[in-house]
Amino acid sequence: MWAVLGGAFLFISGVLVMTWEALGRRRLSEPPHPVDNDPQTLEPGHQGLRFLGLTRTWPATLLMALGAILLLIGAIRYALVI
Repeated sequence: MWAVLGGAFLFISGVLVMTWEALGRRRLSEPPHPVDNDPQTLEPGHQGLRFLGLTRTWPATLLMALGAILLLIGAIRYALVI
């Protein structure tokens, strides 16, 4: 039971940390420029896939992996008891 709860907690924490890393370090919109006639949107210009790299998200990936291992251990223990 504790393995499943701990695994779920670690996995959800990893997802939240990864979300924070992806969204927390950049601006969502830029201040208005008087020379631009384009409407300002919340989408940043030229965002690549670099925010998904392992160099910034390895703690979240580690939390998710540990959580998945604990969930598997809890599932195997539960399957062997029944």
